[in-house]
Amino acid sequence: MRDWERLAMTDHYHTAVAIREALKEGDMNDATAGIEELIDALSRSEERALESHLIRLMQHIIKWHVQPERRSRSWIATIREARKRVRQLQTRYPRFTDERILELWDDCFDSGINEAEKDMNQEVVSPPIMTWHDAFEAEYRLGENES
Repeated sequence: MRDWERLAMTDHYHTAVAIREALKEGDMNDATAGIEELIDALSRSEERALESHLIRLMQHIIKWHVQPERRSRSWIATIREARKRVRQLQTRYPRFTDERILELWDDCFDSGINEAEKDMNQEVVSPPIMTWHDAFEAEYRLGENES
């Protein structure tokens, strides 16, 4: 029997090829084990992508509130792009409901604070409260004197 867990965690393509080989050999138990590991690995990968986009979104909103003097078009574009990517993942993978996002919220927010602190090279002493509205509905625009 192959080490499906290790293979699926490292290389999805070669996992699929090995599953095909197991099927050709008529080893249904081995192929089934491989399919299950591949599905789990793909699911974890999609979840990591969702978390990554949420963290990036929150990171830039935190920076927006903590460093208003540094606001830029680049931050606005990053917020828009992260929102778009989250919504694309929700469309592609229906299990990524708004409720699922809320389950990830606190961990992603903590990571967003850490990432913002690294970017700003300063501690976020009183992080802003991050609401759904802030993350997905608020409009972020530069004032007249901001570029």
